[in-house]
Amino acid sequence: MTPDPHIQIRNVSKVFSSGGQEIVALDDINLDIQPGEFICLLGPSGCGKSTLLNAVAGFSPPTGGTITVDGQAVLNPGPDRGMVFQEYALFPWMTVAKNIAFGLEIKKMPKAQIAEKVGALLHMLNLQDFRERYPKDLSGGMRQRVAIARVLALDSPILLMDEPFGALDSLTRRNLQDELLRIWTEFRKTIIFVTHSIEESIYLADRIIVMTYRPGKIKKQVRVAMSRPRDPSSAEFNELKKELSLLVMEEQSRSNQEQIKASTAD
Repeated sequence: MTPDPHIQIRNVSKVFSSGGQEIVALDDINLDIQPGEFICLLGPSGCGKSTLLNAVAGFSPPTGGTITVDGQAVLNPGPDRGMVFQEYALFPWMTVAKNIAFGLEIKKMPKAQIAEKVGALLHMLNLQDFRERYPKDLSGGMRQRVAIARVLALDSPILLMDEPFGALDSLTRRNLQDELLRIWTEFRKTIIFVTHSIEESIYLADRIIVMTYRPGKIKKQVRVAMSRPRDPSSAEFNELKKELSLLVMEEQSRSNQEQIKASTAD
């Protein structure tokens, strides 16, 4: 028996106004996400991936349709949804330990519990030697570990991740992908992960949602049946990479054509 969806997206649309014109960013998105499922949103720039993520987060409600979490309508941000951004979003004046503890202090958790939780997260993400450092003293990969630890501290059942590894070098990116999968395996959070990288989506996801260029619609849902850890050099991995590349390149081509039309009109 299939469990009730953790996240349910029904007939969602999003329209922005710009320069007196309406831009349809999302159109009729329908998606059910099960508890503990790892979803990747994949597509070129302008397909509405981050717009959809922000709608689920409650930062930017949809123009039409509904989003529910455990049957409750999403109207605002909430503690059940933790967000990790590409830009790290750390407080530069706080140490690593203080950044991780910040949300717990806001919740007025007892100091002893905060210390215990922060210590466990520092150990989990190999940050224990950096606890008194400031963000400016850390590499990009370390900063992103701190950002992930800060969200994990709040114990949100849902993690929303907007290209969190996009600015990192390939080796650091792979290390953090493996770290994220380890955390997901242990805690079974429901994850929605936005990426431009086809390989990253195959490496991480249970299911890949390929989106169309504006207006953003679901072009295809692809279930990744490979067991983990996944080998990017395997024939199965590369066959799926080829299929997804064709789908994404179709939308990238549409994007390029629209940009040429727009520049010609100017």
